[in-house]
Amino acid sequence: MSTPARRPRQRWTGDYLYLFESLVLRDFRVRYRNMSLGVLWSLINPLVMMSVLTFIFGRVFGGERPPLFPVFVLCGLVPYNFFTLAFLSGTLSIVDNAPLVKRVPVPREIIPVVAVLSHVVHLLIQIALLITFVLAFGLHPVKAWLWLPVVWLLYVIFVCGLALGSSAINVYLRDTRYLVESFNTVLFYLVPIFYSFSIIPPRYAGIYQFNPVAAMVLATRNILLDGKSPPLSLVSNLLVVAAFTTSLGLLIFTRLKPRFYEHM
Repeated sequence: MSTPARRPRQRWTGDYLYLFESLVLRDFRVRYRNMSLGVLWSLINPLVMMSVLTFIFGRVFGGERPPLFPVFVLCGLVPYNFFTLAFLSGTLSIVDNAPLVKRVPVPREIIPVVAVLSHVVHLLIQIALLITFVLAFGLHPVKAWLWLPVVWLLYVIFVCGLALGSSAINVYLRDTRYLVESFNTVLFYLVPIFYSFSIIPPRYAGIYQFNPVAAMVLATRNILLDGKSPPLSLVSNLLVVAAFTTSLGLLIFTRLKPRFYEHM
């Protein structure tokens, strides 16, 4: 008995910019379609977490906390929140968009990238919130703030690379989403969100700086709280990790995508 022939794959010949815009807007609308507060949740979630962590570590545990501690915490929450939400959405993107993958000849690599980029909208809102708090606490814009777009661009590229690899693996191993969720939970304590990098033992300091999420938190605090450029070693680590994860993610995706149709 002969095996059925694999369905031929058509090539996408449309406008890539229009495709990106349409998919990002679709993801954004679907996410908030039945929510009464809509996009305001992008502000409420970090504000609630900032308030809780400030209360716990400022009041319950006591000890001396700097006046800028709420902003200090928010500098950690914004990069962490973007990473966890975008990484999980990117991981689920191919499976969640199975009808699109099967019926429309769009480049499949675009789908996990769009899942990450749709969270950039929330990210921009949260960065605006963070800058508002920075200004409200008496800090002023300085030349070092020009580094923010650079480090955030590298960070978004890094997450896109992760999403490419994990989304492809998730088509074959549906447990991948639970691994990502568990990893995100553990990561909350491995990133200096509510504690300072200065308390980390020297033997672990290098590991923290090579952790892109921790590096992004440290870079954000350097820029906004200290008013100085992030160390070049930290920026170079972000660059290396972004390039590596993107290359590896593309390699994994390219190897696995020919058999997506058979597993969905």
